[in-house]
Amino acid sequence: MENMADEMMRWEQLLSSKRLGQEEKQQGGDDRTEFQRDYDRLIFSAPFRRLQNKTQVFPLPGSIFVHNRLTHSLEVSSVGRSLGNDVSRLILKYHPELYSTHFTELGSIVSAACLAHDLGNPPFGHSGEKAIGTYFSEGDGLFLKDYVCPETGDGISPQQWNDIIHFEGNANAFRLLTHHFKGRRKGGFGMTYSTLASIVKYPFSSDLAGDKRKFGFFRSEVMDYEHIARELGILRLPAPDGSVLYARHPLVYLVEAADDICYQIMDIEDAHKLKLLTTEETRHLFFAYFSKAEQRHIEERMAQLVDDVNEQIVYLRSCVINCLEQQCVRVFVENEQAILSGTFEGSLIHHMEELPRKAYEQCERTAYRKIYHCKDVVDIEIAGYKVITTLTDLMVQAATHSDRAFSQLLINRVSTQYDILAPTLYERVMAVLDYISGMTDVFALDLYRKINGMSLPAV
Repeated sequence: MENMADEMMRWEQLLSSKRLGQEEKQQGGDDRTEFQRDYDRLIFSAPFRRLQNKTQVFPLPGSIFVHNRLTHSLEVSSVGRSLGNDVSRLILKYHPELYSTHFTELGSIVSAACLAHDLGNPPFGHSGEKAIGTYFSEGDGLFLKDYVCPETGDGISPQQWNDIIHFEGNANAFRLLTHHFKGRRKGGFGMTYSTLASIVKYPFSSDLAGDKRKFGFFRSEVMDYEHIARELGILRLPAPDGSVLYARHPLVYLVEAADDICYQIMDIEDAHKLKLLTTEETRHLFFAYFSKAEQRHIEERMAQLVDDVNEQIVYLRSCVINCLEQQCVRVFVENEQAILSGTFEGSLIHHMEELPRKAYEQCERTAYRKIYHCKDVVDIEIAGYKVITTLTDLMVQAATHSDRAFSQLLINRVSTQYDILAPTLYERVMAVLDYISGMTDVFALDLYRKINGMSLPAV
């Protein structure tokens, strides 16, 4: 498909309730829409439940509860629903012909996509991603680059090598939702095309990842994404030979905005709870989003909560989220044509009005300096790096030398859905990464201790 950049995507085609792997199956059966069924299917799934035991930023809580991947995803989904509903309401005023499409269900589509956006993240947050990628690019996994597996008779191609050295949670989420795991149904979760396309933040293959290490789908899922993109009329853009590059599905911008709003603002609130930021610092960061008149109005409301500092911060945080949500809706609606033509650049956040945009950037700088590099966060990253690197190495060795006694022991404890003994080396390595990335922090740490003889099963 050779689409020119000046073509336009059409909402009528972009919003489809057709399901991957279940195209011939009759839809419906109850009063829920297909996109509400996506949401329910995700929230009752095992991978979603496991997010409750995966690190967001701070170590999993002791006496003070901070966000994990599960609570983060639920909050992102809530903000995403508001973004979708507000965009739908405003655009329908200008395009009433869209009432006959799924456009009224934008909130449900974005909300479901937000639930799924972090499903592919491995244990221990971003350090887990880095540990997997660098194990292959600069660690013991380098041997695979030119290795010919005696069991499968093949090696890793340059394109496949890009996948694993740039291991990316976003691409892994798309794989988790679409891959035909052993013994499971075709089409993975069987999600609607529109929900699946809405989570692909970087709609290109790993060939184009470069130093940023971000891409949207592994080689193993390229055909699935291309099929979805053709069905939805997503524009394919010019790219180097062998690379796959598309414009974003428009709803990706809303999913991204919901994520950006929640992680940035909630990290500031968590840092306040953990006393990494003082109340005055937090108030200063949050009040910066508002004009003097707006600040006076908020102060009046906060005065009613004078005896509870945390409740004051919670109220102030809610005002900030509401401000950011309204700003992102405005940017999306004003730039609808550029978004549909694939020419819109950057995120919605970066196109906000100057006051909230500068306040957001100040939050980013503060988080980088005082939160993401604080001792507790760095300690988790160091420990997680060691755990993930060790487990990845042991499982890769098992997959490439399955005739060894210890390898057989390791393989026997892996769920049969992960095809560790697949017919190609790439499939074996990807099965290992499926297994590792699906672990919770606690499970990964427990397995690490048992393998290293530091902990024995209770008898």
